[in-house]
Amino acid sequence: MTDGESGAVFRLAYVPGVTPAKWVNVWTERMPDIPLTLVTVPAAEAVALLRDGGADAAFVRLPVDRDGLSVIPLYVETTVVVVPKDHAVAAVDEVAIADLADEEVFHPLDDTIEWAVRPGLPAFTRPATTANAVELVASGTGLLLVPQSLARLHHRKDLTYRPVPDAPQSQVALAWPTEATTELVEDFIGIVRGRTVNSSRGRTPSPTEKPAPRQTPKPAQNRSGRRPVPTSRKGKSHRPR
Repeated sequence: MTDGESGAVFRLAYVPGVTPAKWVNVWTERMPDIPLTLVTVPAAEAVALLRDGGADAAFVRLPVDRDGLSVIPLYVETTVVVVPKDHAVAAVDEVAIADLADEEVFHPLDDTIEWAVRPGLPAFTRPATTANAVELVASGTGLLLVPQSLARLHHRKDLTYRPVPDAPQSQVALAWPTEATTELVEDFIGIVRGRTVNSSRGRTPSPTEKPAPRQTPKPAQNRSGRRPVPTSRKGKSHRPR
């Protein structure tokens, strides 16, 4: 952000596959005087960008080094296998990791999935990026497992993908430097959490702010002109004859 709240710009970074449009739209409606600048960043560089002050907050893929960061996990993505459309996998609805045991599987250097054991057989190379790996899959030299959003991002007409339910999954989170938790960061956290515009949660109340005094409701006025009848009296009154 620029110096001071007046004329500030909120810088939001996001890694490939994350679509921040819905949160950006809410920000634009609620904070029309404070522009939001989007910064695309490779998944492996998102934390460094935050620590270097290149963004106020970022959508990252877990796990990340949380030292000095505040992190709010948001959602988990389905892992899918990307294959050529004429591959045997394309004929089924979903795939198990065991089904890929004899397949060559690419493991790009920017892989966002944390594998205890990598699936399939090692491919002939480790591509630098997921985009490079997708190109190699299209050439018929191996398969690729990625979060579903990345499969959609790198969609090609000659490729398809299928869910792999027993594979580890990638989790998306909102992160920001803890020591730089400004009011604008709190505002964005509120938007991501789905708080309404009138909600006070998410911001630290100012020491000068005091709750409004509670007012005692006034008794209802009797506009008929008649004397009110005590509610404690039961039955009808009888005049003496």
